[in-house]
Amino acid sequence: MHDDLLLLDQIRLNFSQASLHLMNITIGFIMFGVALGIKPENFKKVFLYPKAVLVGLGSQYLILPAFTFLAVWLLQDYITPSVAFGMLLVASCPGGNVSNFISSVAKANVELSVSMTAIGTVLAIIFTPLNFAFWGGLYSTTSPLLRPIEIDPLEMFRTVFIILGLPVIAGMLFAQKLPQLTQKIIKPIRRISMLVFAVFIILAFRNNLNYFVNYIDWILLIVLVHHLLALVSGYSFAAIWGLKRINKRTIAIETSIQNSGLALVLLFNPRIFPPELNMGGMAFIAAWWGIWHIIAGLSVAGVWSKYRPLKSLADG
Repeated sequence: MHDDLLLLDQIRLNFSQASLHLMNITIGFIMFGVALGIKPENFKKVFLYPKAVLVGLGSQYLILPAFTFLAVWLLQDYITPSVAFGMLLVASCPGGNVSNFISSVAKANVELSVSMTAIGTVLAIIFTPLNFAFWGGLYSTTSPLLRPIEIDPLEMFRTVFIILGLPVIAGMLFAQKLPQLTQKIIKPIRRISMLVFAVFIILAFRNNLNYFVNYIDWILLIVLVHHLLALVSGYSFAAIWGLKRINKRTIAIETSIQNSGLALVLLFNPRIFPPELNMGGMAFIAAWWGIWHIIAGLSVAGVWSKYRPLKSLADG
């Protein structure tokens, strides 16, 4: 392991309490905007055409965390513990809402993408804490360099419910009760929320610029490999189940676009990750994921958009 990378775990990034509150509010606002576009029909599709949706959710919550665990276990001599846990935390999070936009750019199955985002976001209340507690705990017990992590799954569940669950419930109720107003505000709200989140990420980089300059080469490589793993595993898992190309592309996008903002919210909750755990690398992984998955996702979407397959949620 490179000597400079060993220092990564000890770093404390510069995030004030006010900025953390802003991040929580921003993620909640983004999820409220996502929920405005969630309709009961999205959940009905699971029963009408379950195969593609269930395969996609399996890729998101079973395959990606498992493959990520395998990757960090194989690379444990080359990455720090906090980087490994950062990868596991990101892999445990639900898909990011930007996946719907990237699927549309890729001319993939947007209907399937929205259904997966809607259902996956709700399931994240359970599966995000469960996956990280299981895979993170397993990794810490298999590595001779680590003691078992002591993460409170109930506290993580509570945080995920507040950040994801409540805004999603509020957004769905708002859309149901005020459908005409929802149609007027849904696009502006999504644009504003994404803009605010982008500004937050930019300011976070500015406040920690010296750290990123010193370590971005390592983090860039690690996130690049991890994102590629997510993309390939999602596509391959869908292919194993015999799905059509358009659905394989959609599931690959959904699996590789992660809600890294939620990972940052969880990471900076001292009741979940006490400061003495020395998890500096986790923040680097989550922060760079938030940027890289958009860059890589749009790049892949641009290529796929030139070769558009026929669209059908029912067909595979």
